Amino acid sequence: MKNLSRYLPWSIRIAVSALFLLSAIAKLYPNPYFALSTFEAKQLLPLGFDQFYAAYFSRILIGVELSLGVLLLLPFYLKKIVIPATILMLLVFIVHLSISILSSGNQGNCGCFGALLPMTPVQALIKNLVSVTLLMVLFKKFEGEDRPQLMHLINVVLASILLIFLVGPIKSNTPQSKQINEMPNEVVASKVIDTSAAQTLEVIKKDSIPVYLGPKKTKSGFANIFPNIDSGKKILCFFAPSCDHCRATAKTLTEMKKANKDFPEIQIVFMDEAPEEIPDFFKFAGAEYPNYVMDIVTFWSKLGNNREVPGVFYLWNGSIQKIYQGIDDQKFNATAFKKILNKEF
Repeated sequence: MKNLSRYLPWSIRIAVSALFLLSAIAKLYPNPYFALSTFEAKQLLPLGFDQFYAAYFSRILIGVELSLGVLLLLPFYLKKIVIPATILMLLVFIVHLSISILSSGNQGNCGCFGALLPMTPVQALIKNLVSVTLLMVLFKKFEGEDRPQLMHLINVVLASILLIFLVGPIKSNTPQSKQINEMPNEVVASKVIDTSAAQTLEVIKKDSIPVYLGPKKTKSGFANIFPNIDSGKKILCFFAPSCDHCRATAKTLTEMKKANKDFPEIQIVFMDEAPEEIPDFFKFAGAEYPNYVMDIVTFWSKLGNNREVPGVFYLWNGSIQKIYQGIDDQKFNATAFKKILNKEF
């Protein structure tokens, strides 16, 4: 029992420190610019943060996480400042996760460990509750040296924040998006009727039999990217150039298009994550398509902050008929999609 009491404080310090260090480092995976921009888009902007301030807040938050992970292993104001500050940060996370679960359910990746270790809100909540409990035990049991060296503590915090800014600098004067492959002017097929009449369906009569040609033409919200997106059937993809699942989905779509001469036109929005890999992406896919490179924050906003890549939207006259996203139960399914394509509106 004496041995347990003797080693328990250090065991807790090491365990919680490891969690905080892993959390900070994981938020920079697979590369700082991509990870930080994704964290801002998926976690901070939905909370109402301005994009400019979100870039600074994300780096400061991760820097503080990193510093707490380091300070838990050091003797500087451990009991008086570090442990209470760590508990306070965890309590803020607990409140945020609780509100998120109540409002949106246990959906998506909470972002605690970034893309390295996806974790649901409930899993993150349990992790934080356990961490708070351990820290409270540590606070009660801690009897070691608690050196009152405030400058050492401040230096660790500032150095950690500075390190995050150096590793993941904020990009200035970056254009929101850039088109790297000009769209050809497309003549809309004559069978698609563009009418201003207030009707739900586009209809023609063939041999006195009504033929339904799809929903009334509407605005999808993507016409600023691809001007012809709201005419006829289109497939709009949201891909990351280095994403293996995205490449596999693009290859599947290419095979489907080669097998079906009436297959909808494919257009791609690429995340500005590794644009130099786009030529290799198309080489793997087996064909090139009209494409647009978009900065990461805007990309997630267009795709939907609660969605993941690869994203595949099936549109008909601007009306979204089907959305595939991620690599789990909502991932792109070629067999199911063929059935959807063959259906009349």
